[in-house]
Amino acid sequence: MLTSVDRLLFVRQVPIFEKLRDDFIVRLASVMDELSFPANYGIFKQGEEGRSLYIVVSGKVKVHIGDKLLAEVPKGKYFGEMAVFDTEPRSASATTLEPCECLELTQEQLYDAIEETPEIAVNIIRELSCRIRELNQKINAIALKN
Repeated sequence: MLTSVDRLLFVRQVPIFEKLRDDFIVRLASVMDELSFPANYGIFKQGEEGRSLYIVVSGKVKVHIGDKLLAEVPKGKYFGEMAVFDTEPRSASATTLEPCECLELTQEQLYDAIEETPEIAVNIIRELSCRIRELNQKINAIALKN
C-alpha cells in the first residue's frame, strides 16, 4: 500500500495529471482506491460495462482483444480511460502479466474532479489524442506491410 505522500508523488507523474495544480492532485489522489491483482488476472473483459480507469502502481498489464496484444501497460501508465467518458462496453480486455497494484479512478470521481478543475479534461483530451495518433501510425505501418 502507498503512503499518502507516495500516492501523491506517484499520481503527480501520471501523464494525464502531471500538469495539474498540487491542490487538485492531493484531492484526486485521496479518492482513488488501491487494488491488488494476482498474475494472469482479468481486470476487465471486452464487452463488459466499465466506469473506471486504472493506473499501474507496480507490475504490468496487457490490453488485448482475444489473443491480439494492443498494449503493455507498465508502472506509471494508465488504461481503461475510455470507460470513464462513455457508457459503451469495454473495447478490449485487460489482464495482469504479473502481480499488480493499481489505483482506480471511477467515472463519478473523475466527473466531480473535472467540475471542480476543468483543465483536467484538456489534459485527458491531449493524452487521448496522442494515443489515437500512435494507433494510426501502427495501422499505417501494418497497411504498408501488406
